[in-house]
Amino acid sequence: MYEKLEVCPVCKNTNLTNFLICTDHLVTGESFALNICNKCSLVFTNPRPDEKSLYKYYESNKYISHTNKSNNLLNLLYKLVRIYTIKKKIKLIQQYSKNKAILDYGCGTGDFLQACKKNGFHTIGFEPNEEAKIQAQSKNLRLVNNLKDLKEKVDIITAWHVIEHVHSLRETIKDLKKSLKDEGILFVAVPNIKSYDALHYKEYWAAYDVPRHLYHFTQTSFGMLVAKNKLKLIDTIPMIFDSFYISILSEKYMTGKYNFTRSIKTAYESNKKAKKSGEYASLIYILKK
Repeated sequence: MYEKLEVCPVCKNTNLTNFLICTDHLVTGESFALNICNKCSLVFTNPRPDEKSLYKYYESNKYISHTNKSNNLLNLLYKLVRIYTIKKKIKLIQQYSKNKAILDYGCGTGDFLQACKKNGFHTIGFEPNEEAKIQAQSKNLRLVNNLKDLKEKVDIITAWHVIEHVHSLRETIKDLKKSLKDEGILFVAVPNIKSYDALHYKEYWAAYDVPRHLYHFTQTSFGMLVAKNKLKLIDTIPMIFDSFYISILSEKYMTGKYNFTRSIKTAYESNKKAKKSGEYASLIYILKK
């Protein structure tokens, strides 16, 4: 079943226009329309599968955040880079909070939480995908079925490339805020549709990832989402490696084959331009309650 949104999920504006038509390159080959809100600039998949129907679009052994398999060169490279980026994420968190109670919302197979645990954090995870959840639990991690099962508040919440997947956008941010202690910190990473690689690849940009990605943010639209939930944006941090992974996939979607030389060139150009514009392929928004 599909559902069509008549208002913007962030600002409730009804002035929406067509933006792009994108293809699900990962699972079904179906096409999906993207609308843009003419007030806050949020782009969102519309119409979209309803919450019960969306699960089938995750049923792929190529979806590494749920399977953790090194079944091709790209996934192997992803896992090698992830070891480095996890260390960077932990150092980033430690810069903004000396406290240790952390919830990873959408924890996937639990690799980030496992590293946090080894670094002395008191860890809790939430993951709706059953296959990923089983792998996370096999690492002796504590998981909750939903935020309502969380009996205590935490100092830190992380959502690494998760918010773009949730059906109830503003409600999810509101629930995450409720789960934070006073002065708690929320780290949210999402793709940025104003990056050079997004503009270069257009409908082939892999980070549109329809229909799994329901929302496609600019810094303006994310800032409005934050303001609506009365959270304070205290910093914005680039995710440098994302442009390389996204460009490799995008090149494959656009041409039908991998071209690592051209992908790396595009990613390098994207990061170079972003040093001036701030428009990196993915951004970490650091928010305070």
